[in-house]
Amino acid sequence: MHTPHLTYIARLADNALIHGQRLSEWCGHAPILEEDLSLANTALDHIGQARMLYTHLGQLDGSGRGEDHYAYWRDPDAFVNCVLVELPNTPPAAATATQGRDFGLTMVRQWMMGSLMVLWWEALTRSTDDTLAAIAAKSVKEARFHRQHARQWLVRLGDGTATSHARVQAAVDALWPYTRELFAPDAVEQAVTDSGVGVAPATLHAAWLADVQDALAQATLQQPPDSAFLSDGKNGHHSEHLSYLLTDLQSVARAHPEGAW
Repeated sequence: MHTPHLTYIARLADNALIHGQRLSEWCGHAPILEEDLSLANTALDHIGQARMLYTHLGQLDGSGRGEDHYAYWRDPDAFVNCVLVELPNTPPAAATATQGRDFGLTMVRQWMMGSLMVLWWEALTRSTDDTLAAIAAKSVKEARFHRQHARQWLVRLGDGTATSHARVQAAVDALWPYTRELFAPDAVEQAVTDSGVGVAPATLHAAWLADVQDALAQATLQQPPDSAFLSDGKNGHHSEHLSYLLTDLQSVARAHPEGAW
């Protein structure tokens, strides 16, 4: 991506795609049938947002490339999603000795991202990029449901049994350091803010934190202390987990590059 405008849209698209892919891993594995369907639908919402953004990106950069190019034919270091969304659904070591997916951790991440994306999409409805504003107007409706649904589970688990409380607190503690990247300002976000195309998430931090603190209090959970750790996925510096995720996501397309369905 060669301009702040393009990079900014790529970040939004990659966040949506990678988060959707993580959520899709619950299909057939959720603790109850209703959540199996809900998480699959939420994953589709995110992937649908990514598709719109990738299509817009191909139009803006003049390449005419479609969504498949951006999703399937880029290597990990070309992705610019935040590290938070690429982390696996496995529980932090301190939470439980049981291996496998952790529903509480997934819902904590969904709540953290959903709370931010409601604010972010709302701000982007006023973008000078008319297509981005239209995508935001559609996406904010989905994000409001995602935030509400995840918050209900956060409270239910946090204010539940001693075991569920401990596991969800461990998930909050494990994921919290990665939220710092979401609001770390950089030149890309400053440029799109100055042009009216986008909004710097740093300007949304106070509103996000107020919403988060209210939810944590209701869930009887503690806000972790801030740390100096700063992930940098939005500039292409990822954890080892992204390459494994992309191996699954891209395997069919790369094995059958001329395939058509």
